[in-house]
Amino acid sequence: MITGEIKSKVDRLWATFWNNGISNPLSMIEQISYLLFIKRLDDLELLDKSVSKPIFSREQQHYHWSYFKNLSDSEEMLQIVRDEVFPFIKNLGQSIGKNRENAYTLHMKDAVFLITNPSLLVNVVNQIDAIPMENRDISGDLYEYMLSKLNSAGTNGQFRTPRHIIQMIVELMSPGRADIICDPACGTGGFLVAAVEYLRDSCNCESFKSNRFHGFDFDSTMLRISSMNLMLHGIENPQIQARDSLSQDHEEISEAFTLIIANPPIKSSVEKSTIAKDLVKVINTGKTELLFIALILRLLKINGRAAVIVPNGVLFGSSKAHINIRSLLLEEHQLDAVISIPSGVFRPYTAVSTAVLIFTKTGKGGTDKVWFYDMKADGFSLDDKRLSVEDNDIPDLLKRWKQRISSKNIKGDSKAFWVTKEEIKENNYDLSINRYQEIEHQQIEYEQPKVILQKLRELENEICKDLDDLEELLK
Repeated sequence: MITGEIKSKVDRLWATFWNNGISNPLSMIEQISYLLFIKRLDDLELLDKSVSKPIFSREQQHYHWSYFKNLSDSEEMLQIVRDEVFPFIKNLGQSIGKNRENAYTLHMKDAVFLITNPSLLVNVVNQIDAIPMENRDISGDLYEYMLSKLNSAGTNGQFRTPRHIIQMIVELMSPGRADIICDPACGTGGFLVAAVEYLRDSCNCESFKSNRFHGFDFDSTMLRISSMNLMLHGIENPQIQARDSLSQDHEEISEAFTLIIANPPIKSSVEKSTIAKDLVKVINTGKTELLFIALILRLLKINGRAAVIVPNGVLFGSSKAHINIRSLLLEEHQLDAVISIPSGVFRPYTAVSTAVLIFTKTGKGGTDKVWFYDMKADGFSLDDKRLSVEDNDIPDLLKRWKQRISSKNIKGDSKAFWVTKEEIKENNYDLSINRYQEIEHQQIEYEQPKVILQKLRELENEICKDLDDLEELLK
């Protein structure tokens, strides 16, 4: 975790951009990311033994961060960074130390360096240089803190998933080294980064094959940010692709991944003529939250697993499409769990109530019963401020998830319980947790009527006395 001191430095850096006319949060993150990447090149060349040849030629030694950061002439620094170093990283046609194109380079083709003021560049370079990034964890956490400043919902129903919710879902899924992981709506790459960090901690190793981490998005800014995010977390060549995941242009990708973790965008509908034909065959709807479930089933290999955040309407919607997608998960595949998430978790982006669906693609059924968990608190207040609080069900959720197989509790516990497929089917495949949750009735003992009357008289006497005192003051 980054310290309060580092957060303050990032806040000052943020304010510096704002005060100099670069006020769009995404633009700020992009500009900072470019400079972080340039600084990272020094680290790779000087510290990373996997880089087989120098990144900069003899004629390009002035491209080094360690060189231009010490220049006294601000105009010269701007000329080097804007006119030489930035075009260099845009056209870095090979991944570092490897003879193949880098996804980062691909997405950088339309990138623009917005810093035109020499004094601003010097100020920003000095501030970034003063932020300690001696290891990958700190640089990754720093990047995540910057991303947390994207405090408003994007277009098309996109909104940032809180990091602790991402980590919770990744831990629930427990990715392994053999998993080929995808997020078909990757945004800033948060789920993929969390998977990398989980594997690094659980496998006690540093390097992973880049072709095991895949992300799709159609927003060019998000493609750049997610690529840089993964690179700053040690994945040199992440497979981040420009794809409209639901489009008919990309029907060729199927049964490619063993694990999918995602928070797809939520919006009312998309034009059916643009949707991949095989998805329409599975679920005839324009609602993205339903189409993404069909898409994920297409992308998964047999026995592949998925955890996807969905709006609560997916759980109980009465339309034919809603019922069909729930029936598909229960009858043709294996629906493993439904985890209810508090409605305030995604504030200030949205107050929509959501849940996590966990399922396995089998193609031949396998659902006998479904595990439900009712998460009431996530460690933060459920208002727009999202302040840290003591109430937090996530540790209990993770503990019970690991113990769920040994637990044969078919209801009887309002927090975590199993529901049979037969009961769900009888309820028109309704997956809303409150339909199956047993309500706990608590016996409340009231005081005797005479005691209550006596307290009312005493309260009335106090009010009369206060009125008398007030009347005296008005004389």
